[in-house]
Amino acid sequence: MKVYLEEVASGVTIEALITKAEAKEMPLKKKGWQFNWRQLSKTEGADFYKLTKLDTPEEIEGVLMITLLNEEMLYMNNIEVAPHNYGSNGKYSKVAGSLLAFACYKSFEQGKSYYLGYLSFDSKTSLIRLYQEKYGATLAMGQKMFFDPDAGKKLMKKYLKLGL
Repeated sequence: MKVYLEEVASGVTIEALITKAEAKEMPLKKKGWQFNWRQLSKTEGADFYKLTKLDTPEEIEGVLMITLLNEEMLYMNNIEVAPHNYGSNGKYSKVAGSLLAFACYKSFEQGKSYYLGYLSFDSKTSLIRLYQEKYGATLAMGQKMFFDPDAGKKLMKKYLKLGL
C-alpha cells in the first residue's frame, strides 16, 4: 500500500510502500532496533509488514506486527520506527502514523462481527498520551488501548492513499 513520508529536514514528501515482510528481511536489534524482529518473526499466526521508501526498498523505515485474536479481533503486537526516525530528530516523519493507519485498515479487512474496524494493543506507559492525543486511540484500562472504527478511518484518511 502506498503512503507518503515527510523528510523532516527539507519538508519534502517521499513516496513509500507498506508491504508484507519476510523473516530474512527483519531488522536486527544490534543495529539499534528496540525489538528482536528476527525472533518475533517466528511467532505462529502473526503477520509482519515493513515500510520502505520507493527509491530505497532495502532500507526499512518501520515495522509492524499484527495478529488476529480468536479469529475476530485484530491486535497490534508491536510497532517500531527505524532508529534513524526516532523522535523530533528523526529523518522521516509519518512512519508511525502510516503503520498505525495500515493496521487500522487491516482491522476492517480481518475483524469480524463486533470487532470489525477495531484495533487493540498494549502501550508502553510513556506512549499512552501520544497514542491518545496524536493518533486518537482510546485507553481501555491499565495499558490496554484501542482504535475504534471512527478513529481508524481518520488515521486511514490522513496517512493512507485509499481515495476515502
